[in-house]
Amino acid sequence: MEQKKKPFNKGGRKPKLTPRTHRYSLNLDDVENAKFLAFYNQSGYKVKAHFIKNCIFGKSFKVLRIDKSKVDYYIQLSQLFSQFRSIGILYNQTVKELHSNFTEKKALGLLYKLEQYTVELAKTNQQIIAFTKQFEASYKEEGIISAEK
Repeated sequence: MEQKKKPFNKGGRKPKLTPRTHRYSLNLDDVENAKFLAFYNQSGYKVKAHFIKNCIFGKSFKVLRIDKSKVDYYIQLSQLFSQFRSIGILYNQTVKELHSNFTEKKALGLLYKLEQYTVELAKTNQQIIAFTKQFEASYKEEGIISAEK
């Protein structure tokens, strides 16, 4: 019986099917280099060669800027919305308990206090809406910076 000989492994990296053999050089002055580095940093690419190649061959890319303060504002606004929902549920439960467990006069007095707190909550809600509109206006002014070709 014949034994098949295994191909001799020289070690190292496997050769690529389409090796990149053509190299190009590019010289930039200080101003051009600063612009290049700014675009590169905004693009999110990890390899400058990939960034340059995509720019040359016209592949579109988007540059997104994430403002941490705006993300935090959005998260807190979402949490506040969930708290408003829970307040609404508790409000309904409180009104039911006032009518079932207290006399008419006592329930009206407590409902008056509850109404005053509700008015304060509505004023706070209006302030939140105003801040949110300012937030949206500043977001629309900045927008998403895109460098598409």
